Amino acid sequence: MHLMIVSGRSGSGKTVALTTLEDLGFYCVDNLPVDLLVTLAEKLHLTHDHIAVSIDARNLPKEVASLNNVLTQLKTSFKDQCDILYLDAEENVLLKRFSETRRKHPLTNPDCSLQEAISYEKKLLSPLCHRADISLDTSHFSKHELSRIIRDKVAKKNEALQILLLSFGFKHGSPSEADFVFDVRCLANPYWEEALRNLSGQETPVINYLASQPDVLAMITDIQHFLNNWVPRFMKDNRSYLTVGIGCTGGKHRSVYIVDALQKKLSSQFSVQARHRDLSRTLIG
Repeated sequence: MHLMIVSGRSGSGKTVALTTLEDLGFYCVDNLPVDLLVTLAEKLHLTHDHIAVSIDARNLPKEVASLNNVLTQLKTSFKDQCDILYLDAEENVLLKRFSETRRKHPLTNPDCSLQEAISYEKKLLSPLCHRADISLDTSHFSKHELSRIIRDKVAKKNEALQILLLSFGFKHGSPSEADFVFDVRCLANPYWEEALRNLSGQETPVINYLASQPDVLAMITDIQHFLNNWVPRFMKDNRSYLTVGIGCTGGKHRSVYIVDALQKKLSSQFSVQARHRDLSRTLIG
């Protein structure tokens, strides 16, 4: 049986996650008290191959030790078949989402404002956050993107390790879901070439420019060697997914080119996907 525990701050996408898991064939239970998790798992594991349970701050035990005991018991009983999926987003994004939907935050009351509730919820959920197997910052995801990413990570759990190469711009924040982050801002920046400024790292003039830079080629080679060396060790450790972030200033030129180049070089050995988080933005590359 595969048990997926879904948690995270309100507004971060738990409903989308649970719906996606249901579409993948999971038997889903929403907002289950933590104290009932072990009982539920023991009752259903003989009749259901895939179970997903969402937990929010209202259903946590009063003592952190009780929560840790439950999680430890589940991890021990189901080993690598028990995963925690934790979703979060930047606080200003969560505020905006609640403002747009006009939903009531579950922790707000006459003595607790929305912003205070969002901050307090993070503190309450920190034990789950720290023990998460999959952590996703949904600040920049649409509902469709979040659903696709969850499908990619969960549906392929029992297949060979999946590598996601993610280009991004440091101007828009580092991706919290990345297992490794490589900073390529030290490389020559096409942005400062007027003819290349409004192009992307997927267009021929930029590709030719970056491919002619020895430092760029050396960076690609070094990252490739690092992954060739360490990915097999992650596979032996029963890891199912690995996210590698490649960041430049705006996520438009250098990081995009390097991610695409690495995907071509690594795809003959591993299962590799590429995603360009900030490619559509018009900022320094």
